[in-house]
Amino acid sequence: MDITRKQSEDLLKKYIDSDNLILHSHMVADAMEGYADELGLPDQEKEKWWTAGLLHDLDWEKYPDEHPNKALNDILPPLGYPEDVLSAIEAHAPGRTGKDPETTIERYLFACDELSGFMNAVALMRPNRFSDMKVKSVTKKLKDKRFAANVSREDIRKAAELIEKQLSDHILFLIGIFRAKTY
Repeated sequence: MDITRKQSEDLLKKYIDSDNLILHSHMVADAMEGYADELGLPDQEKEKWWTAGLLHDLDWEKYPDEHPNKALNDILPPLGYPEDVLSAIEAHAPGRTGKDPETTIERYLFACDELSGFMNAVALMRPNRFSDMKVKSVTKKLKDKRFAANVSREDIRKAAELIEKQLSDHILFLIGIFRAKTY
């Protein structure tokens, strides 16, 4: 992939003003890179995974009704983003695009997106954020349907199955990533 991280970062900042959405984008990018690392993918693939995570919500703020299709049709292709990055972004929102996550990068982006957002909401309620977070803290909040009510618990469960992980293992892995990045 010829596109640099700086170019992707600059693009993100061009389309997103919200610090919370920029944070979410970085968290998903780091989660994706962590999983690419765990899977032993080559550096070029890791870059694609990170990029798909970073840019998956690129058009959410400016074009919420067209998300993610505005980015997929008008923003990213002219800039030369690879097809597998585009397909992962398309599959992260199957209810909007009709594309279910099938490939490995697609399944992992779907798995990292909702759970990362939910875990950040949990972290905001904790004085030490991720530094002492336990899996139990997250699973307890998942059971509380009033907490972060807009997050689909069904998507989170389905996503863990798609990457063939126990939900608790998926949560533990992401805690490790977010703790290391000091989110």
